[in-house]
Amino acid sequence: MEYIILFIVGICATTLGTLAGGGGLINLPIMLIMGIPVHSAIGANKVSNTVSSFSSFFYLLKKKEISLKESFWIIPVSICGGISGGFIASRISGESMYIIAIVLLIFAFVVSFIGKGDFSGKEPLKFNKISATGLYSIGIYDGLFGPGQGTLLLYLFGYLNLAYIRAVALVRLATFSSCFGAAATYIATGKIIWPIALSLLLGSLTGEQIGVRIAQNLKPQYIKPILRIVTAALIVQIFAENVL
Repeated sequence: MEYIILFIVGICATTLGTLAGGGGLINLPIMLIMGIPVHSAIGANKVSNTVSSFSSFFYLLKKKEISLKESFWIIPVSICGGISGGFIASRISGESMYIIAIVLLIFAFVVSFIGKGDFSGKEPLKFNKISATGLYSIGIYDGLFGPGQGTLLLYLFGYLNLAYIRAVALVRLATFSSCFGAAATYIATGKIIWPIALSLLLGSLTGEQIGVRIAQNLKPQYIKPILRIVTAALIVQIFAENVL
């Protein structure tokens, strides 16, 4: 029964995560409530995210919604950001990380109301100071804390006015890059409970394919409201669990 629940959780969390980020709102709290050790829960999440996020990126690559030429440079930038974030995290307190997370998400929430980007652009992502700095900074955040990384990336790509489906593909590639190293670390240190990780992984693979197909048909005017709802939920969750 436990594995069936995790499969369903993987579907729901990853469908949401593909569309607007914030999949961790669903899977991590539920795994902790089920009594799964925190390191094993995070490790299972990283393993499932690594495989499922690459599957959706590869699907969109095959559909020619994205090209390797415009996206390949994201991998080293995101990995370097994640490494930097992990290095910083080892030197600051947990309380400081939670404050940083809330500040960043509130900033993104406010910017969503004043930003001009609406995911209607047709140009590919270009390597420049804004895109590289934004991706690296969010990579740091992912290595530092994590929840909301996909949502912040969507805000960045919305600001750069990329087409929504292209933004989804790039977010999944960045997620794959940042989770790959983390998953390898959890595997190497023996933190993975494989039946749990594989149940979540199978659900996540299903959720990715559902989410990416919904994303292909989602109208741009619906995207920002969904992002705002997810962002507000992330802020409330992080504040409730770690500040109150």
